[in-house]
Amino acid sequence: MQEPVLIVMAAGMGSRYGGLKQMDPVGSAGELIIDFSLYDAVMAGFKKVIFIIKKEMEEDFRALIDNRAGRFIEVEYAFQDINDLPPGYSVPEGRVKPWGTCHAVLSCKDKVKGPFAVINADDYYGAGAFHSMYDFLEKAEDGEQYCYSMVGYLLENTLTENGHVARGVCETTADGYLAGIKERTKIMWRDGKIQYTENDEEWFTVPAGTTVSMNFWGFTPSMMKEMEARFPAFLDKAIAENPLKGEYFLPLAVDQLTSENKARIKVLESRDKWYGVTYKEDRESVVNALQSMKDKGLYPEKLWD
Repeated sequence: MQEPVLIVMAAGMGSRYGGLKQMDPVGSAGELIIDFSLYDAVMAGFKKVIFIIKKEMEEDFRALIDNRAGRFIEVEYAFQDINDLPPGYSVPEGRVKPWGTCHAVLSCKDKVKGPFAVINADDYYGAGAFHSMYDFLEKAEDGEQYCYSMVGYLLENTLTENGHVARGVCETTADGYLAGIKERTKIMWRDGKIQYTENDEEWFTVPAGTTVSMNFWGFTPSMMKEMEARFPAFLDKAIAENPLKGEYFLPLAVDQLTSENKARIKVLESRDKWYGVTYKEDRESVVNALQSMKDKGLYPEKLWD
């Protein structure tokens, strides 16, 4: 059995934060959010991480990772390239946006031979999530159906007070498997309730306690083959309907496999609170929360000493 590998999607960080050099640290010893995730991953048992980045980010990223976390976990890099498409396809004129999270993960297909987990670089997931995921992947084997997993969070634990966010709202079965997932791109606290809109006019309430995905997935190697096989059909539709912005999202591929009864996705429940800097106003609360965890002894004062 191959050791589980952690894949970190970081190709969008440069554009989101105006370049890695301008990323604000959130830890007292200069740590970024990803440092806390890597620390939790190492403590859970992960021995290798692959960062998906843009080639032009490599120097900046190595300066942040290789001599810090890289002393405790094997680090490799994969490069997401908008031009990396199946034979017969080309980038539509005027498109600059990458092709989404499935396309990002596919940039690792030649580097991953065993089970793998996928996270975002700019989200704090909590230590328990990494332990649950590593334990799952150590035992994961495909049978009649693919054996995948997802860390599920309580919706109210994943929202910011400073605006709307995008969340994958999940429907789960009685025995703890994913039944369906709907991307809600504009969901927020509103008049004391959690609501979402798709047109900025009608608002719909989502009950507290609803399970959501924060893009923390666990897969066997079969997922790489499925994403690659389904990519041309996605491209045909996207190029025809939304050539400049259509994206091949992980939840879309997962939902297809679930609806076709090809995969079962175990929901690994987490009661941890998510932290992330979606808005610049979020930074102070993230800094305070992570320092509080250090003060309680959940993390050392300097993660990589």
